[in-house]
Amino acid sequence: MFGERLTYAFDDPQAARFLGGVAEVCAAEAVGLTLVPTTGQDSDTARVADAAVDGFVIWTTTEEDPILDAVTATGLPAVIHAGPERPGVPIVGIDDRAAAAAIGQVAFAEATRPAVLSFPLDRDRRRQILRGLIPTHVPFPVTRHRWQGLAEAWTTLGGAPEQLRVAVCPENSAACGEALAQELLTDDQPPDAIAAMSDELALGALRAAERAGIAVPAALPITGWDDSPAAAAAGLTTLAQSLREQGICCAQLALGKVSPSTRDHRARWHIVRRRTTRPTIGR
Repeated sequence: MFGERLTYAFDDPQAARFLGGVAEVCAAEAVGLTLVPTTGQDSDTARVADAAVDGFVIWTTTEEDPILDAVTATGLPAVIHAGPERPGVPIVGIDDRAAAAAIGQVAFAEATRPAVLSFPLDRDRRRQILRGLIPTHVPFPVTRHRWQGLAEAWTTLGGAPEQLRVAVCPENSAACGEALAQELLTDDQPPDAIAAMSDELALGALRAAERAGIAVPAALPITGWDDSPAAAAAGLTTLAQSLREQGICCAQLALGKVSPSTRDHRARWHIVRRRTTRPTIGR
């Protein structure tokens, strides 16, 4: 069950890596794979009830998505990638809040005007630039947890919450990251550090900085998330996780190849430091 438009499965590098892991297990077990896009509307529940499947893998979605209750009502094996939580359903993913706090310490180490390039806050996918405290209701858990972790990093470094700007991108693409970064960088108080919630958004920020003639990392450290091949080629400091391994784990759980006794299957992550951040940290 894919909480995005169907083309996202092929256009987005993270989704492709995750689904590659799912497909690897399906191929090994000689079972088929059905991709079902969802819209967040009540009509999605009919797709769940009518699906001729033996189990469900649910890609990251919103907490109020009706498919969550519809899937559990089928009684079939199910697993959720990265949340949200549902009683009795295992979750596979990293601790996004802790990981964001760690990469934020690297990105914001010497900043006075930090900024975040964020995933959408909700299904409306509004393009906006916010400042200050985290909104009370952000239904995408991944977005909320990463924002919380980055804000925690900034305040731990001594910054005030209202100093942190968050540019909400309507989609996860380098083009969108570049456009929002360009808007931030042409402001009368441009950011002096950018932490992006994906490598794609960070690569867009690198392009915007190059166009503006801003030196990275001397004047503008930039960090990404996922450690994609493109991030390595660009020398991007990023947070590494294996979405393919997480896809494999999700498929194995759904097919009963791994015990679901542990509800929360935490995946590994680590920071990869490259040339887009300074070699030493400290305020």
